[in-house]
Amino acid sequence: MPSRSLPPRWERALWVAGLLIALLVLKQVFFPFAKGSQYYLIIFLAVTLPLVFLAYGRGHTPPWWDWVLAFLAFAVASYPLFGGYDEFLDRQGLLTPLDVVAGTVLLVLILEACRRTTGWVLPVVCLAFIAYAYYGGYLPQTWSLAHAGVDFSQIINGFFNDASGFYGTPLDVAATYIVLFTIYGAVLDASGAGKFFVDVSFAAFRKSRTAPGRTAATAGFLLGTVSGSGTATTVSLGAVTWPMLQKAGYPKENAGGLLAASGIGAILSPPTLGAAAFIIAEYLEVSYLEVLVWAIIPTLLYYLGIALAVEADARRFGAKPVDVDAPRFWDVLKLGWYHFLSLGIIIVFLALDIPVYKAVVYATGVAALFALINHRREWLRLMANALSTGVRSAFPVIAVCAAAGVVTSTITKTGLGVVLAGKLVEWASALASSPVAILMLTAVFAAVAVSVLGLAVPVTASFIISWVVIGPALITLGVEPAEAAMFIFYYAVLSEVTPPTALAAVAAAALTGGDVMKTMWQTWKYTLPAFLVPLAFVLTESGSALLLRGPLLDSVWTFGASALGVAALAVLTGGWLFGPARWPERLLCVPAALFLLYLQPLTIAIGAGFLVAAVAVHLVTRGRVRDAVA
Repeated sequence: MPSRSLPPRWERALWVAGLLIALLVLKQVFFPFAKGSQYYLIIFLAVTLPLVFLAYGRGHTPPWWDWVLAFLAFAVASYPLFGGYDEFLDRQGLLTPLDVVAGTVLLVLILEACRRTTGWVLPVVCLAFIAYAYYGGYLPQTWSLAHAGVDFSQIINGFFNDASGFYGTPLDVAATYIVLFTIYGAVLDASGAGKFFVDVSFAAFRKSRTAPGRTAATAGFLLGTVSGSGTATTVSLGAVTWPMLQKAGYPKENAGGLLAASGIGAILSPPTLGAAAFIIAEYLEVSYLEVLVWAIIPTLLYYLGIALAVEADARRFGAKPVDVDAPRFWDVLKLGWYHFLSLGIIIVFLALDIPVYKAVVYATGVAALFALINHRREWLRLMANALSTGVRSAFPVIAVCAAAGVVTSTITKTGLGVVLAGKLVEWASALASSPVAILMLTAVFAAVAVSVLGLAVPVTASFIISWVVIGPALITLGVEPAEAAMFIFYYAVLSEVTPPTALAAVAAAALTGGDVMKTMWQTWKYTLPAFLVPLAFVLTESGSALLLRGPLLDSVWTFGASALGVAALAVLTGGWLFGPARWPERLLCVPAALFLLYLQPLTIAIGAGFLVAAVAVHLVTRGRVRDAVA
């Protein structure tokens, strides 16, 4: 949801508050509070939640009731510290009436903050989970969803004084990792990296009919390292590249689809994945570097699909070369090559086993030093502004992560996750009998469920809810936790380009002036490989090789087979092979892609056979058309 455009004096006040919070976050990295991470999370929520009510809402000036809400938010969020933090923890499971009141007010305020930043859906989902926790005991005990029921004070105890509630893993990730990466992105942008990434993309391809599409895809990937948000990247990218795509002759809807796909691809790609990737690392207790490695081959396949679609579109639409007023590539690279260093520093430091929260701070410091080279006189102002902006851009994620504690706590107390996971497998078992078919149906049901959930709630919340419900179902069927987590992560992210909501596509359509629904379907066309490749993670044991888990040779041949599958999908959606592809060869590409992505030797051979048949049909019919024309 959009934030307020505050009057200057309130804007300055919020700017100062954001700067102070940034300093608190940086202080925690090197000088953590002695009382532990939950103590820090209580302080972090107490100083950020009030600002949500001032930064988000109707009108330009916060009305008096927003100030009351902000004061209440600070009071109840910091309540555990007032009467003694250790004493508060000792009352776990035995909260006093005042504890319950404070926790209830905090719950209401978190849901309202979530509503203001992301809309109604997630608060309604949270209320449904609360109702289930309280009224579950009234359900017929023959129902699998029935449970003993949870007393209201115990529900609040789970939210307010338990590691699975407000101060659980999601908020810990937001306060420890995500806010540091949003600060890093803001500092990197202030150093001029955003402009450099666009300039180097323009200069790399220069003048050819495929250059506009290639430039948009490359610039989207590079800009994503700065923003970390698919929709924000789409908007930034479109403002710069849409005029060029328009001159090249791209229809509005196709251009919008390309912009949205390029923007979303950035948060699926190393080295700065979406926020949920940090939660994967925490849930699976692995390093963030390991998660980055898992994403390498899927990223290559994603952008291979976009590259092939760009090549097909440029020929099918008869795109024209566009003269771009940009310096030569090597001149641009020579002037700004150092902007890549901070990205490399993150990877190197992670490889040296330096914690990710320290690695990103060091990378931020390097980016800040480079900003000093270009902006000596206004450097302090730029850096202070970047610190404050970075914190403010994390407000929606903070609200979502705090609200996610409602879902995780309820599922933990009621055992709902295990029940729903069992139901998912049960439904698949009712339609099939073989283990392979059951796994396949469960994966398809799971993909649809995550995508549908993601239509209504933000990516981070979608991943958290899906992980605790769908993750156990996949793991029960023999899928490794890493593959299950990446499967859910990809579908949670792709919900931003899934009709009928598709936020990134809506933003792109607003920029190009194209029809919203047509833009959504064009985006889906560009991102189709990303919708099918995650299924390959979980359907066979070879799927783990796509995440670079296992022997390198396995990763090589699975990548090759998957690349052929992506190529088949590109022919299907792009309608182009060596020339315009007609429906016979396009239809042959459907089983080709499906068999190739199943990643078993026999199915790969069958899929390759279908692809060869499609090429043969295309060449024969193309030759006949030429003869007829002659």
